[in-house]
Amino acid sequence: MNTKVDTILKTVESNKYRMIVEGALVGAGAGLLVSLFRLSLQKAESLRGSVLSNIHGLDGWMAIALAAVGCSVLVLYACCRFVPLCGGSGIPQVKGELIGKIEQPWYKIIIAKFAGGVCAIGTGMSLGREGPSIQMGSMVGKGYARLRGKVLNEEKMLMTCGAGAGLAGAFCAPLAGVVFALEELHKNFSTEILLATMAASVASDFVSSSLFGLEPVFHLPEIAQLPLGRYWLILILGVLLGVIGVLFNLCIDRTQNFYKWVSETWLKVVLPYAMVIPLAVICPVALGSGHGLVGQVASEEYALGFLAVLFVVKYIFSVFCFSSGVPGGTFLPMLVLGALSGGIFALGTSDILGYSDMYVATFVVLGMTGIFSSIARAPITGTILITEMTGDFTNFLPLALVALIAYVTADILKGEPLYDQLLIRLISEKKPYGMATVHKAKKVLLHCEVYIGSQMDGLTIDKMGLPKGCLIVAVERRGKEIVPGGGTVIEGGDNLTLLCKQSDIHQVELILDEICRKIMKQKR
Repeated sequence: MNTKVDTILKTVESNKYRMIVEGALVGAGAGLLVSLFRLSLQKAESLRGSVLSNIHGLDGWMAIALAAVGCSVLVLYACCRFVPLCGGSGIPQVKGELIGKIEQPWYKIIIAKFAGGVCAIGTGMSLGREGPSIQMGSMVGKGYARLRGKVLNEEKMLMTCGAGAGLAGAFCAPLAGVVFALEELHKNFSTEILLATMAASVASDFVSSSLFGLEPVFHLPEIAQLPLGRYWLILILGVLLGVIGVLFNLCIDRTQNFYKWVSETWLKVVLPYAMVIPLAVICPVALGSGHGLVGQVASEEYALGFLAVLFVVKYIFSVFCFSSGVPGGTFLPMLVLGALSGGIFALGTSDILGYSDMYVATFVVLGMTGIFSSIARAPITGTILITEMTGDFTNFLPLALVALIAYVTADILKGEPLYDQLLIRLISEKKPYGMATVHKAKKVLLHCEVYIGSQMDGLTIDKMGLPKGCLIVAVERRGKEIVPGGGTVIEGGDNLTLLCKQSDIHQVELILDEICRKIMKQKR
């Protein structure tokens, strides 16, 4: 055991700076893959728009539309049937593998996610590109690690780099990619993760920007600064968005319960088209991810009544599509719902309060930030993501405020974060495919900072209650390394390095969250 510990520690230490270079290589690869995915979606959605605009004029266009839907159903069935872990957003799968609960076939995921995502979103399902981009990016990192024979710790680090790079490339948002890795995937701060993921995200963004330009993802009219005297409106909007987010996650959970009763994979794929086809005729603007809707709402192209109807339609449509389990994410649809919420709020209150409609774009941006914070429960990622996607850095204060209020509201209402909710469901299904059995006995290093005032602050290592076989192999205190033993007293601010089996990662992380990362007492 000591030999294995020494080998892993030396490997990680020697690769401390090399991981930055390898992170950049993974980021460039993920950025290229995600950019190709993004280009394919643009072509597919452009083709869909051409078909819909001509469908009433020529009978041949109807045949083309039905043929496209038929081909997409076949591709989606094959993806979901033979590569089940390619379904849904992909973020829970990445989180599940990082904690040792899931084993994904990296090359199969890339192929199935790419093809399935293009078919599902291209034919009009209300899904986003970010989830698939994150999962495919993480699989680029895993593939690189497997081909290079990396140890498990390095593999997980490179997967994290790829996931952050996937988000960065999907939205041209490198900072959001880094923060997403820290806040959502790992839920703690690590210098090693920060530096490697930053290198990956920057490399990915460089590749993406080379193909798509340096313009922000959302092209919005001028975003006015809300006067400080109107900030009380942000409080109201934040609470409303918090409630909407909790209801959205609840609806996802209940609709997934409905889909559990559908045993046939082909029927799960077909059911969303029961809404796609009617909407293509009645309300085509509701189809797809809705990327263009954000700018249209901000430019006041729609009246208040239509926005309200569109919000309900998009809400139900997004829940129904995502819950089916076909490949596709939720970021863009949820941001569209936030934009619609902000637009409705702005238009509805402007007449009552007697202020100008010039703040519609402002509330659209606030709506996107708040709803992301309440649904994903990642306020920092949401604030930075929307700032980068809009290119507006003048409204950082109100964005942070609405994100905080929406987060607190959702937390008070006991709403579960969407990706945690999906991960729990995925693990609880206990299906034989994809579960980590081959590598469950492999050892992996974990890092944990002991918070000042936490339960372990002032207690000895033997009081930690870790699973059998889990060891504290290093304690770093004020820049110096201490050789630990069972009687070593832990102090707030210490950085612990633990060695455990991959199958114990989730249990160990839960214990560390409770005894090291939660403030329980006040220091005197």
